[in-house]
Amino acid sequence: MKLLSPAISRLARLRQNAIQHWMEDPVGAQRDVLQHLVTDGQYTEFGKRYKLSTTFRIRDFKAAVPIHEYDDLKPYIERMMAGEDNVLWNTPVEWFAKSSGTTSDRSKFIPVSQESLDENHFQCNKDVLWQYYFHYPDSDLLAGKGLVIGGSHQIGSVNENIHYGDLSAVLLQNAPMWSQWIKTPELSIALMDEWETKIEQLAQSTIVENVTSVSGVPTWTLVLFKRILEITGKSCMLDVWPNLELYLHGGVSFTPYRQQFEQLIGGPIRYLEVYNASEGFFAAQSHEGEDGMLLYLDHGIFYEFMPIEEYGSENPQTLGLKDVVVGKNYAPVITTTGGLWRYLIGDTIQFTSTFPFRVKVSGRLKHFINAFGEEVIIENTDQAIAAACAATGAVVTDYTAAPLYFSADSNGAHEWAVEFAQAPADTEQFANALDEALRRINSDYDAKRHKNIALRRLVLHAVPAGTFAAWLRSKGKLGGQHKVPRLSNDRNTLEEILIIFNQHER
Repeated sequence: MKLLSPAISRLARLRQNAIQHWMEDPVGAQRDVLQHLVTDGQYTEFGKRYKLSTTFRIRDFKAAVPIHEYDDLKPYIERMMAGEDNVLWNTPVEWFAKSSGTTSDRSKFIPVSQESLDENHFQCNKDVLWQYYFHYPDSDLLAGKGLVIGGSHQIGSVNENIHYGDLSAVLLQNAPMWSQWIKTPELSIALMDEWETKIEQLAQSTIVENVTSVSGVPTWTLVLFKRILEITGKSCMLDVWPNLELYLHGGVSFTPYRQQFEQLIGGPIRYLEVYNASEGFFAAQSHEGEDGMLLYLDHGIFYEFMPIEEYGSENPQTLGLKDVVVGKNYAPVITTTGGLWRYLIGDTIQFTSTFPFRVKVSGRLKHFINAFGEEVIIENTDQAIAAACAATGAVVTDYTAAPLYFSADSNGAHEWAVEFAQAPADTEQFANALDEALRRINSDYDAKRHKNIALRRLVLHAVPAGTFAAWLRSKGKLGGQHKVPRLSNDRNTLEEILIIFNQHER
């Protein structure tokens, strides 16, 4: 199959020319995207309400259209799901991606138009492939199959024309037929709803395939790998799939999982991160060693960046590409071909470079701990977990943390529940290493920890294997893209995890 590589690599070089064009003129590319969006949206009900026909300049657009969260757009989306056309977008929207909900709803339903499929999701997936072949022209990636560990929801229907499901299910249902030739498993397994049965079916059906790439959330990919090794009796995944060369990951930080993957895979492969969500495909690493993911700027999404200190203000300000700086936390605000207008997706990102524009996900707007002025974000805790693992030889499967507030006889702390794949010899040593790493990484946390005046050393509970899966199962969210919130200013998730832990202990 090496004969394929030169031909595919030539195609990749042709596509790279187009990619290079918007990389060299990012502001111009984004201006063109916005003009396209406004042109198509001006005659919708939303467009008429906000007079989009007069807002072709970025400054006018930002002045006319307020920033929206899901609950702001929900009334429009409900009408679209009832079959109304021309509400948020000017072409019929027949698909909706179901994702984790807001404080007022269990689930969100994100409009997925044909344009958002073609110009964003599918084109971005193809560009990940083209960029991979551009940087690795001798690859044999397409000589085998890509294993996609997608979501766990069956397709649902509102009526004969309107359907919904996990983003992965929506993409699978709308993908061109030829794409099934290069993917595994078959659609009936990929769309299975019951996750534990699905893992077994995935394992049994893919053992015999020539798998060259795997994509999925790290937690469930590890579960699948371990089951495959149990079934086959092999010592590592390269003994099962000798041509495996790439793992595409996203959804959570890969830092706490890298050591486990390297052990289970048993040899060198490439690891690339992608930033893909129900709202859109935003960015991807072009090659290994790249600091951050290349932001896709010519794929049907117009971006603004809100400094996180603006969140919650009466008139939050946003920045364009020319004004962002490296290392600062921003909340992306997007306008898309699915009809999301100035939509706050809820992630926080940092730029790792500004020419070209590369980003990394630093956390969630509402997933952090700032109970004592410490401003700890997920990027901090992921790095600290990795440092504590390196210091103690531990391997962490998952974790969550929340503040432990002042009491009559004790000052505050952070309380952690940590599930280990490989427990440290001394849990207290791990807790010390974790606390010390957080102090090195986050100066605000270190200041609050000074002499234990505001914060004492963190409190750590080592919970048994399966605790986090049990919590997800209790919420009906086992599998797919669902994950336990890593950090929170309230204690609800942590206390529910500890209840499961205490029941196990009894």
